Amino acid sequence: MAEYEADIEQLTRRVHLGLRAGDLDPQDVVALACTLLERSHDSDAVLEVVEQNPAGVPAAEMAALARRVLDDVGFDPGFDLAPERLETLRAALRIAARDLSTRGIEGEPEIEVLEDCFPVGAGVRLADGERLNCGGPVPPNRCDDPVTALISLAILIQESLLERTWRVWPVCPRHDLGVHGAERDGAAVWWCSGDGGHMLAPVGGLARALDRCRPR
Repeated sequence: MAEYEADIEQLTRRVHLGLRAGDLDPQDVVALACTLLERSHDSDAVLEVVEQNPAGVPAAEMAALARRVLDDVGFDPGFDLAPERLETLRAALRIAARDLSTRGIEGEPEIEVLEDCFPVGAGVRLADGERLNCGGPVPPNRCDDPVTALISLAILIQESLLERTWRVWPVCPRHDLGVHGAERDGAAVWWCSGDGGHMLAPVGGLARALDRCRPR
């Protein structure tokens, strides 16, 4: 069984890399489908691959089949095979970090890939060395979209600080309620549920919003 799993992992990686590079080898797709079929994984995409002559399948159709097979087995390239995910997450942290000053936290935080977690995910290390990864790290598949990555980081930071201090942050001054990271109209925001719900601030814009709420 371990040998089959290793073969499947190797083949899924090769197929994924071939799709990324635009030089997919149809024989890799066939080999993956046959290996999966031997393990009684007989999805429609797997059967379509093994029932056809790869030489007669157009490249675009084979690529589409390959993507379906990867989806069928739940393949995720993680951070190592999709390094752009880390760049998306680092860009999101630069935005989320602007809000940390309202919690009295200074310095530049960093993204930390947690290889010892399963599955591998990412946490945040503050400038003083403290790790923020309460509730589990941010999984790689939450980093394909900048807004999703930013919301995930906001929630991770918020929950980790709550776990550390037992102090709710951020808080809506108008309703004295803790707010939470959410997506509204395609943007990552701090959302308050008071009075039917309203945006306190965009994630990254908390300091300016709180300053506006202070009595003059």
